[in-house]
This record gives sequence, C-alpha cells and structure tokens, in this order.
Amino acid sequence: MGIVAGLDSSPDFTRIVVCDTDTGAVLRQGYASHPVESPDGGRPSDIDPQAWLLSLGEAAGGGLLEGVQAIGVSAQQNALVPLDAQGNTVRPAMVGGDKRAQVAAADLIDALGGREAWAQAVGCVPQAAQPVTKLRWLAKTEPENAVRAAVLMQAHDWLVWQLLGRPVRRTTDRGGASGTGYWSAATGAYRSDLVELALGHQAMLPEVIGPAEAAGTTPEGLLISAGTGETMAAAFGLGIGLGDAVVSLGASGSVMAVHPEALVDSSGMITSLADATGMHLPVVTTLNAVRTLRGTAELLGMPDLESLSDLAMKSTPGAHGLVLLPYLEGERTPHLPHTAGTLVGLRRESMKPEHLARAAFEGMLCGLADALDVLRGRGVEVRRIFLLGAVAELSAVQAAAPSLFGVQVVVPQPADYAAIGAARQAAWALGVSQGTLDPRTPPVWQGAAAQVLEPGEELAVGQAVRQQFVSVREQTHPGAFRP
Repeated sequence: MGIVAGLDSSPDFTRIVVCDTDTGAVLRQGYASHPVESPDGGRPSDIDPQAWLLSLGEAAGGGLLEGVQAIGVSAQQNALVPLDAQGNTVRPAMVGGDKRAQVAAADLIDALGGREAWAQAVGCVPQAAQPVTKLRWLAKTEPENAVRAAVLMQAHDWLVWQLLGRPVRRTTDRGGASGTGYWSAATGAYRSDLVELALGHQAMLPEVIGPAEAAGTTPEGLLISAGTGETMAAAFGLGIGLGDAVVSLGASGSVMAVHPEALVDSSGMITSLADATGMHLPVVTTLNAVRTLRGTAELLGMPDLESLSDLAMKSTPGAHGLVLLPYLEGERTPHLPHTAGTLVGLRRESMKPEHLARAAFEGMLCGLADALDVLRGRGVEVRRIFLLGAVAELSAVQAAAPSLFGVQVVVPQPADYAAIGAARQAAWALGVSQGTLDPRTPPVWQGAAAQVLEPGEELAVGQAVRQQFVSVREQTHPGAFRP
C-alpha cells in the first residue's frame, strides 16, 4: 500500500489531497489561498505564476507530503504563461475569462475563415478565455512581449515543469492541450500555423504525453505524472465513464460527457476537448445558469437562493403555465448572443411569486437540457448525469432535474474532485512505472459519495414541462436551435 498526492491549483487557491494508492481514500489534505489581491477587489486577469508556487508551498507545509511516492497536478484552464528563450516569464500569466480579448477572438475567427473553419481545425471556436485568443491580444496590444514569447505553457504545464526543476523537456497532456485552441483532439496534433496566425511567429510548445505517462522524476525520486486541466481532473476524480454526463451549475452552465471519439461541430456549439484517460470530453456551454436564479431572487426580494428554492416548491411542475427563456446575458446554446430573456404565459392565476420562482428553476434546467440534447444529437449516450455546483443541493433543483433530463441524476457530496483526479492520475503513472498497472486502464478507486435521484413517476410530467419550454423557444426564436 502506497500513498500519492493530487494538487489542484485553482484560480483562487491550492488544495492538496494525499490518497491511498489502492482505494483512493483521502488520508490528509492541505489548503492555501493564492497571495493575490486585485485593486478593485475582483479576480485579477494577470497573475505572477510565482504566486501559485508560494501557495503550493504553504499548502504542502507541516510534512503533508511525507511518504508520498507520486504527485499529479491539476490547474485552472486557459491560463497562458508566455516564457522567453531562457524560461523566464515575459509578462504575468493571463488567466480566466479575459474580456480584454473579446475583439481578438472575433479577429481570429475571421482570419481563419469563420466558425466552421475553426471547428474543423481544432474542435472549438475561439473564445475570449482561450490561450490562442490571448496570443492574438498579446500580439496586438503588447507587441514587444509577443516578440519575446519563445515558449508557451499553461498553468499545469508550468507547475509540473517547476516541480521537476525546470528541465529541458517540457510536457503537457491531451486534456490541457485540447483547451488551447491550437491542438486538435481529433488528430492529436498541434496546429502550429494557428499559433503563428495568433502570435505572429512560431513558439515552442510542450510535448503532449499519454494519460499514464510520467512527466519525470524529481532528484529526490518523486514521480510527477502528466497533469491535466481542472475540468478533466474533476471528471477523472468523479470516476465518470461512457454513458455519464456532468452538468455544472455555475453562473453559466456546462454539460460534458465522455465519448470514444472527437466530435467536430461546424456550428461551434460543441467544444471538443480530450479527457485525462485517452477518451474525449465534448462540452456544451450555456451562458445562463445560476445567474438566472440570482436575478429572479433579486426581482422577488428573496434574501438567498435557498429561500427562492423554498418558494418554488410551493408551485407545481409547469409553474401554472409560466415559461422563462433564461437568456439574460444572450446565449451560446442556442447561438443568440444579442438576445434577452423572455417570460411567457402570464395570466392572472400565474402571476404569483412562487410560480415565477418555479419557472426560473425550470428555465435554467431546460436550458441545460438543450445543451444535453446537442450531445445526444451527435450520438453521445447519456444514461446518468452527475450534477455539480452549490445549487445542486437545493430542493427545487433536485425535484425538477431528474424528470427534465429524463435520466438518473447523481448529486456527489462536495469534495475537491480535481485534486482527487490528479491523485488518481499519479497513482496510475506510479503503477505503470512499477509494472503493476496497465497504461490503458486507470486504477479503480471508490466512487464519490452521492445522492441518487430517479425520474420515477414524475418523468411524464417533467417531459411535458420540457416540451412546453421547447415550444416557447421555437416560437420566440424559430430555427435558432438545431441540435
């Protein structure tokens, strides 16, 4: 019996879990927030990567890693770390959904010949957050820094490289590479021409290694696995496989599922990512999830989302005919960037706070069911849905989700699944290096503790509510949604 560690460097903190190699049981854990402050109190767009190392060191304090044989690294996606020829940062890392780069995204889409051209090339259409778009922004806004950028890394690549003592060989994994906008999950190869299109010149890119390969070993003999992006690590930590989908409820929403092949979607609704196991992870995003609930709570004078949920439970499925199309920020799925939300079905008997509250929950979940239908329409099998996010615990979400999605819904207990996924990857690489595990088959760890919700007798009612939403969407935005 050995022990391994998983490290999750998120936008705000580092969490480290130390796990039993055989079962995945979490034995101990450490935590530290990043020493980063933004002048306006928000999340900064530029970060000195040294902050990630300082946080890592603090989280690993007190002998946390004593006896650990291997470490896996998961980190925030879309963080671009441009280095010069000597390996020093050219400028602070560009992180998160960087709105500065929205114009650059539009420029890049046009430069290659449109959304379909990008979808065919790398399985995704440039968004403001993606590294390829940030390269374009850099070239246009900071040309001196763009010229000096000789090596391009992401957060998890950079952290792995630092842990290994900055070797000549730099590595990444399929999951991390698939989010850059210049690596194709379908072909398994970089598109260096797209780097040049964005940055103005070629740059060195990390070697993409296999899911069970080790990136290297530290001088002390600690094995470091390939690492991956946070999304892929969380999917791996949850233990999702074929037939499973994950619905994430943040301010915006996303639906992802495991699939054996890359999906090329000419509409650009599907982002074709790779997972941390050698499979694929197609993702469909909606712009409006929890923000729909927060807006409704403010409108109704509710102090919090728990109160909104309690109010919604006083209504009935279908909200007395009220249907909310929750496109408050425009929408990506369907592609309606400049639209607004719509409330339909106002009658005297439906004009009650509880019905509007219920319509907000149903509208949010039906929007995510649309995203799910995009994947189903491309042959992705979904037999079970993992529901993530703080609002997954709300009674109004749990009452409506199984019947609206039409399948079993699993609500895992809160845990840092990205760190657990990174630890599972470390155990896999360690086992392969010792000859005890197959590089094609990850270790089987105990699944996440969870509530399991079945559609049951409510299925027919839920599908009627869903059909009501679809009818209103088609009447209001005819032809906008083509799964």
